[in-house]
Amino acid sequence: MKAFLCVAPILGAALAASSGDFTVLSMNVAGLPAILNSNDVPGDKTTNAKLIGSFFAQHNYSLIHAQEDFNYHAAIYSTDTHPFRTATSGGVPFGSGLNTLSNHPWLDFRRVKWDTCSDASSSDCLTPKGFTFMRLALSTSSTVSTYIDVYNLHADAGTLDADNTARQHNINQVASYISTWSAGNPVLVLGDFNSRYSRTADTAIRALLSSPSTSLSDPWLLLARGTAVPPTAESLCANPSATNYCETVDKVFFRSSPLLTLTPTAYEYVGGRFLQPSGDVLSDHNPVLVNFTYAAGVSLQQSNLHGGPHGNWFSDVPVLSGVRAGVKVIAITLRGGSRVDSVGVTLSEGTVLRHGGSGGTAVTLTLGVGEFWTEGEMCQAQKGGRTRVFYIGGRTSSGKEVQAGTKTGECVVYSAPRGWQILGFLGQDGDEIDQLGFVYGKQ
Repeated sequence: MKAFLCVAPILGAALAASSGDFTVLSMNVAGLPAILNSNDVPGDKTTNAKLIGSFFAQHNYSLIHAQEDFNYHAAIYSTDTHPFRTATSGGVPFGSGLNTLSNHPWLDFRRVKWDTCSDASSSDCLTPKGFTFMRLALSTSSTVSTYIDVYNLHADAGTLDADNTARQHNINQVASYISTWSAGNPVLVLGDFNSRYSRTADTAIRALLSSPSTSLSDPWLLLARGTAVPPTAESLCANPSATNYCETVDKVFFRSSPLLTLTPTAYEYVGGRFLQPSGDVLSDHNPVLVNFTYAAGVSLQQSNLHGGPHGNWFSDVPVLSGVRAGVKVIAITLRGGSRVDSVGVTLSEGTVLRHGGSGGTAVTLTLGVGEFWTEGEMCQAQKGGRTRVFYIGGRTSSGKEVQAGTKTGECVVYSAPRGWQILGFLGQDGDEIDQLGFVYGKQ
């Protein structure tokens, strides 16, 4: 699978809050060139795109995922005011039409093209449709930080057998990516799935919902239908829709993690908020709006992440979520030289957690009874055009210290909240440590 990396915005001074609420909007903005598809929407497409952008700014949704944002992208951005926005990947036939507008910064952004597409019903192979990935920072601080892995997708269209097969491949590809790159993390998946539960031959979204590798839930089912069971009877929506009970192909899925609890509190089709002065719609899709509350985990939490988004994602959260209360770190083992090669801990119940390569010199600090790892320092710099972790230092509740690597001018100190301890890690690695954060557990 080929991932296309884009430069992510630098994390700003996000509010240091471990709980709160935010709104997410998924909208197919009907941005195909008029000569290819009018989308059955009256009016000039550039004018309509500017109106869409102005409504994005007016309603100030926390996170907006746009699909079919092709040839009128600049018009949307010209009237929008969100501080964090993805750069376009191009119009037809070069771009995917997937973009994000956000009030929150992110650490990483990737564009991934579908491995399979079908032209059976329409020209789905004309553009590099697929999905995007970003690690969204809801809040960051010197203690607890909160992140959500967010996906935006546009699946294959049509209802012929070849379309259904391609769409199932699309969803399987996303599920596989979530399993690898979002292990241990809360997740949001938004987009134009071109799929409905009521289509018996179309298994895509039902497969995503039931996949043990993703463990996702649908807020439309929970809030608009009052059940977790997908419907089998078709209920199509008008545009704009006066009811949330009907089903569209535009979906929002979510999951919590031990690090962060997500709770959907409101679900709404908001096509009525995106109308032309004449009362006509601006898109042939009903935009989907969901409100979530979030709260940092009660047994596990995390620090901010330091370093660069390179290497393979790892997380000790799945392991640590299964250990008994009262477990502590009894030994810290770090390897380093010019940079940090590996990090590891041994827990009091015998589990060893280790990440990175085998280079550098190893140093080990053994903790005493009643002693906890409470503070960590990290420094980053560039190596071969990539940001890596050059230094890590640990300090215990008794003042003992351990360190590896080389200090640089870009260093941060993360402290476990009062009554908590550093128990493990999350981040990205290869032969060395590219990105690193700490996982906290209660003392």
